[in-house]
Amino acid sequence: MSYTVENLEKSMAKITITVSAEDFEAGMVKSYNKNKKSINVQGFRRGKAPRKMIEKLYGPEIFYEDAANFVIPDAYEEAAKECGLEIVSRPEIDVVEIEKGKDFVFSATVAVKPEVALGDYKGIEVEKKEVKIMAADVNAELERVREQNSRMITVEDRGIKKDDTATIDFEGFVDGEPFQGGKGTDYPLVIGSHSFIDTFEDQLVGKKAGEEVEVNVTFPEEYHEESLKGKPALFKVTIKEIKKKELPKLDDEFASEVSEFETLKEYKASVKKTLTERKKAEVKREKESAVVEKVVENATVELPAPMVDEQVQQMIQEFAGRLSQQGLNIDQYMQMTGMTTDMLMSQMRPEAEKRIKTRLTLEAVVAAEDIKATDKDIEKELENMAQMYQMEVEKVKEMIGDYEKEQIGLDLAVQKAVDFLVKEAAEVEPKEEEKTEE
Repeated sequence: MSYTVENLEKSMAKITITVSAEDFEAGMVKSYNKNKKSINVQGFRRGKAPRKMIEKLYGPEIFYEDAANFVIPDAYEEAAKECGLEIVSRPEIDVVEIEKGKDFVFSATVAVKPEVALGDYKGIEVEKKEVKIMAADVNAELERVREQNSRMITVEDRGIKKDDTATIDFEGFVDGEPFQGGKGTDYPLVIGSHSFIDTFEDQLVGKKAGEEVEVNVTFPEEYHEESLKGKPALFKVTIKEIKKKELPKLDDEFASEVSEFETLKEYKASVKKTLTERKKAEVKREKESAVVEKVVENATVELPAPMVDEQVQQMIQEFAGRLSQQGLNIDQYMQMTGMTTDMLMSQMRPEAEKRIKTRLTLEAVVAAEDIKATDKDIEKELENMAQMYQMEVEKVKEMIGDYEKEQIGLDLAVQKAVDFLVKEAAEVEPKEEEKTEE
């Protein structure tokens, strides 16, 4: 195997690879063995016809495609390793020369890692943000915890009110006829949630458990079901049960039940401390994002299209994984939303470009500042991984190859670059808003 490299525009390269006639012949033999059972030759039992006889009848070309597919992967992998290019996309393969008894020549067009021209990256100015937790923030958190610890109480002595949950049976009719999807049993409807169309929920207010109610509504013009758009409908509703949410009292007993503290005062102090730490972490993340965003804006890099395509495909796979956790697959999602694969790729492309440019820029900072992850850094990361996967560190090390270890080191170096940029950044006071005359 031999190869030549031609650098193309926009961070692309063409690797032309020559496979010896002997190696291509080995691929032809594999192709013959794969296909001989599916080729009919008169006078021979299926799979017993000699290769020369098949080639005489059909031409050696009958074996070319599979022979090429047998030799290309190994030849490309070897050339890709030896050529020294940082390849960042799948190869686009083209056959240059293919003939029995001769060298086999093909080309692989690939995207290579583009160079980044760093702009200003030290002393980036970012707006200073104070970490201040107000009494209203603490109260809001307490209310959230009260909501989490609420209970539903059955109501029997009054009609439905806003925020109640009414358990109902219902059936809908359009033009006097029931319609598909318009019937439900034991449906828990939160009054005021606006999960039902038009004024459906409003018309239940004041009604009591056991009552049968006729609810008149009109489907919206933009309703998803074509046959119901803009149509008036009558729903026959039976109210089976009414429940209201009861929140626990905000007192020492509540504090002792939801925390390790005995008094509400101590619990409030703890909540304030937790919110302060959370806010500090949020401000830190926001500062990091603001600094990195400006550094990336100041950098110049031209992204090869295949590299972006690869990132888009990876993002689609990640999205499909998240959908599967919700019990959906990507085809169902696209059917429900009217989205096509091309539309989804187009939608994700700007974010893909942003991710790539950010990573490349940070790697350029790593190189410019000679930032490295130490053996101690990598060891600690492996320990973290072992803890995450509940494995022994030595087992993790056995699973990690040299390439993976190198990538872990680069990831850690990139995070160090972020820390470096934030440390070098300059915090400035927020600009006072210009006062407008009334």
